[in-house]
Amino acid sequence: MEELLKVLIGLIFIVIAVAIIASNVRIVPQAKSYVIERLGAYHQTWQVGLHFKIPLIDKIARKVSLKEKVIDFPPQPVITKDNVTMEIDTVIYFQITDPKLYAYGVESPMDAIENLTATTLRNIIGDLELDESLTSRETINSKIRVVLDEATDPWGIKINRVEVKNITPPGDIQRAMEKQMRAERERREAIIRAEGEKKSAVLTAEGNKQATILEAEAQKQATILEAEAKKQAAICAAEGEAQAIKMVQQATADGIKMLVEAQPNQEVIALKSLDSFVKAADGQATKIIIPSEISGIAGLATSVKELIKQD
Repeated sequence: MEELLKVLIGLIFIVIAVAIIASNVRIVPQAKSYVIERLGAYHQTWQVGLHFKIPLIDKIARKVSLKEKVIDFPPQPVITKDNVTMEIDTVIYFQITDPKLYAYGVESPMDAIENLTATTLRNIIGDLELDESLTSRETINSKIRVVLDEATDPWGIKINRVEVKNITPPGDIQRAMEKQMRAERERREAIIRAEGEKKSAVLTAEGNKQATILEAEAQKQATILEAEAKKQAAICAAEGEAQAIKMVQQATADGIKMLVEAQPNQEVIALKSLDSFVKAADGQATKIIIPSEISGIAGLATSVKELIKQD
């Protein structure tokens, strides 16, 4: 019986030892870090993997997520340089880079970042007027990120980016801005319409100018072509007349040549001469002077009388 009791006690001790060992074995998952304290003081930071802590001596002080986080802060009232109060809603993207500093650097990191964001935002907007605040979001984002990143570095926090989500001016300012925007749109519309009418008038005038130039150019070409046609007609007529004269002269020369080749006697020559005088008179002459060389030809008197009768 005593031996069985000893065995049971031994088993109990073994179970307790196994339970204690199992309870002190920790597996750190991906994107996590554990801050370990030994006897109340910082000892080490566990990264991803299997770890064992000493019972009653080591303690997991804080489990830190290394993933990028997003904080959407509620709207913060700010006053611009021209004394306009408006509310700005910001979003912070940050990541913990040093778990030890994050655990021991500041009591409440999120509250500290929120308050720091609000004060930084008020300082930046206080140097800007309303219109500049509405149109300078990139500048505001950059300035806030630089200030927050520098301030949170001792806390083991890296500020990746800051976004101004909403800027809400007062209601009367919004109404005035809407009226201003409507007037600006109407002004731009009028300018665009006037510019379009101007371009249309310019294009119309340019078209009329081109049409007039083309018409004048066409008339010029027509006049040139007409003058060229008349010139060619005159040249053709002159060439035809010259050709006709040439042909007449050629015929006369051929007749003379044939007459010479025939070797006519004096009587034939005289008769031909008389015939030429008759053609020259053509019924219009009232008096014809006959050379003495042909005065002795027989029958000349009769021909002369017939010509006189015709007159």
